[in-house]
Amino acid sequence: MIPQLVTYRQRRRDGRWLRLYVPVLPVLLVLSPLLLLAVLAGLVACLVFRVSLVGALRGAGHLLCALPGTRFEIEQGRTAVLVSIR
Repeated sequence: MIPQLVTYRQRRRDGRWLRLYVPVLPVLLVLSPLLLLAVLAGLVACLVFRVSLVGALRGAGHLLCALPGTRFEIEQGRTAVLVSIR
């Protein structure tokens, strides 16, 4: 299943949290021209370094399927960032 929502939280200097909800599908549609260029560059890189195209696509698919439910937090001093993928 492809992730549908990314939640971004950042603690402000005053201690309150800034929370942003980013829907994945509209962002992908807006950035699709850049995504197409990235896929073409990846295909060229696979050909140059003699990597299996099918294996690379399978690995990318496994990565996308593993993303939902992922959380990572970064905290340093008074700054804290939490990213959650649903």
